[in-house]
Amino acid sequence: MKILVTGATGYIGKRLIPLLVQDGHQVVCVVRDILRADANYLEEPHIQFIEADFLKPDTLKRIPTDIDVAYYLMHSMSNTSKDFEELEAECAQNFKNIIGQSKAQQVIYLSGITNDKELSKHLRSRKQVEDILKSDKYATTIFKAGIIVGSGSSSFEIIRDLVEKLPFMIAPKWLNTRTQPLAVRDVLSYLSKSAGNAMLYNKTYDIFGPEILSYKRMLLEFAEVRKLKRYIVTVPVMTPKLSSYWLYFVTSTSYKLASSLVDSMGVQIIGNPSNINQLLNITPLSYKEAVSLAFEKIEQNSIISSWKDSMVSSGRLKNSFHKYVNVPKFGCFKDYKELPITNAQETIRKIWAIGGQTGWYYGTFLWRIRGYMDKMVGGIGLRRGRTSPTELHVGDSLDFWRVIFADKEKQKLLLYAEMRLPGEAWLEFKIEDNKLKQTATFRPRGLAGRLYWYSVMPFHGFIFKGMISKIAS
Repeated sequence: MKILVTGATGYIGKRLIPLLVQDGHQVVCVVRDILRADANYLEEPHIQFIEADFLKPDTLKRIPTDIDVAYYLMHSMSNTSKDFEELEAECAQNFKNIIGQSKAQQVIYLSGITNDKELSKHLRSRKQVEDILKSDKYATTIFKAGIIVGSGSSSFEIIRDLVEKLPFMIAPKWLNTRTQPLAVRDVLSYLSKSAGNAMLYNKTYDIFGPEILSYKRMLLEFAEVRKLKRYIVTVPVMTPKLSSYWLYFVTSTSYKLASSLVDSMGVQIIGNPSNINQLLNITPLSYKEAVSLAFEKIEQNSIISSWKDSMVSSGRLKNSFHKYVNVPKFGCFKDYKELPITNAQETIRKIWAIGGQTGWYYGTFLWRIRGYMDKMVGGIGLRRGRTSPTELHVGDSLDFWRVIFADKEKQKLLLYAEMRLPGEAWLEFKIEDNKLKQTATFRPRGLAGRLYWYSVMPFHGFIFKGMISKIAS
């Protein structure tokens, strides 16, 4: 079958694509920015990429009409816009309009488990999308999942941060809220096995793991898997705002995402049982099994996707990567350095390993201080790290940078700063004529931007000099 996948660069979409190809399907991936398309898939004959934005109807004409099944995997947990519910509704309506003009027989949507009594803002938005997507021109199959557990998922990484950093926790009372965590590989099984399955047409299913656990129990069982002793005391005095700050300062999440999670975690989510496991022959993994398998992926450095690489993990980039890939030349301050190299391949290896656990080769403690300073003013700090210790792709997060361009053959890496700044900043590494050329570019915004640049110039002098020396040596 010919299958359309939206959200193709997202956490679920990126993992679903190879499964659909493995099942023999032709996959059409819709991305807002073609620069973010996975380079490993660009030469794959069974995968086609189309650049389109579902908030811009004119771009949707590029979507083929001869598709059989379409996946709707677009949603936002931390959109900074106050009217994000309206934007998500508009996005869903535009999707419905264009799919209604195609030959698609089925639309598959991954939503969240809801109840009839109380809904968080984001679950309410997803319920609204469910209603919009239903049509008499095609059948819908809706899966509603709770907490998704897998390497790189937001819930997994937040729990990991809490468990591994805090031996003793004084935690908010919402940790007693119960939910049904589900392994990401089970989510992918539901999604991939439902394509073209007429038994699931116009059906809605809650999908969940075999256990009902409180968030507190999830933290403690996570600790057991990691062989760590942890103690948790819940208190009723932590307001949603304090809870959000608690998550923000302890974990790698942004404050916006922390607020959204706290809003959702205060609502108990228990799924309604159905026969979906029998229909698709799926036996969901237990929570501990899901955590153990996630760490296997982490230890093998084979994490396919991470929530940290999502554009909403920082909220800084608002436009296409095309806007940022051409570094401005006028009205900017620059710090340029170059050194001769003797081994280009080794230099590229070092550049592609920068940040995360490797650090920044020189003055890493100063980079950490800069990260703490960024956190204190509402930025993302260094806690996002990097998804892979050795590979970089366009769109990846890298501490408080975003990868804008990464090409080993062209021997160039370009990063865009996502820390809080009175302006915009780029950091470029490239090899030309057996020389490593390192350029830091800053485009100031007003007087504050200029004062900022002059205040950090003394540090740049030895930090950037030391960094290029270590990389080139």
